[in-house]
Amino acid sequence: MKDVVTDAATIGDAACAVLRAGDPDWKVAAAERAAADWRAGKLRFEASKESPPDRPARPPRPELRPPNEMPKRSAKGAAGRIAMLHAVAHIEFNAIDLAWDMIARFGAGTGERAFIDDWVSVGAEEAQHFAMVRTRLRDLGADYGDLPAHDGLWEAAQDTADDVLARLAVVPLVLEARGLDVSPRMTIKFRESGDEDTARLLDQILRDEVGHVATGMRWFQAICANSGQDPVASFHRLVRERFKGELKPPFNEAARAQAGLMPAFYQGL
Repeated sequence: MKDVVTDAATIGDAACAVLRAGDPDWKVAAAERAAADWRAGKLRFEASKESPPDRPARPPRPELRPPNEMPKRSAKGAAGRIAMLHAVAHIEFNAIDLAWDMIARFGAGTGERAFIDDWVSVGAEEAQHFAMVRTRLRDLGADYGDLPAHDGLWEAAQDTADDVLARLAVVPLVLEARGLDVSPRMTIKFRESGDEDTARLLDQILRDEVGHVATGMRWFQAICANSGQDPVASFHRLVRERFKGELKPPFNEAARAQAGLMPAFYQGL
């Protein structure tokens, strides 16, 4: 683990170290160290001399399958709840890489230290989320990697690797916003089953994810303003060009509004 979390001189180096850490514990440690070093002023505001990897390192498990080959999950019984929580763990594991890839790929190019500050905070929180969900899985007699998972989140990252505005549109404002929609229903299922510990954990993650979507919205609007683009029109164009799926209701309009993602952005897509 030592080689993973040390020797970074720039924020770009530190972000790439997170992306190259395949072991889940290493990735969490690398994210925590990078965030701490940036906040302590130990990292220069520069990109890495090496390009970020096209794909982040991954552990041998879980087995990754195409989304259409994933078994359908059921909320019934302990096995069903473990399957739902494993899916959350996989999303949070990918979210660590999505935040640090945002920094490694686009951070220095924005010329904005505040951009780095914001995504460092997101990346640190995603690492915390993954660690908490994995601990809860272990409490339930399972672990991350026990079940198959899909690679759709990283496919979206690859499809937007050339354009920070496209990345912001598709990842935080479509995919992470979708998490705001589905999380309350999932939490209700755990609460109805008597698993209050998991329900409270999901409540905390939802509160944090509202902030992550708000970060994406803030920077999407700022970059549109700097380039003279209309945010709503640009969002619609980029989602139609770069997102392979559909935006499916019902929407958690209250959580989306709290994040600054108003209906004009997603209605009609």
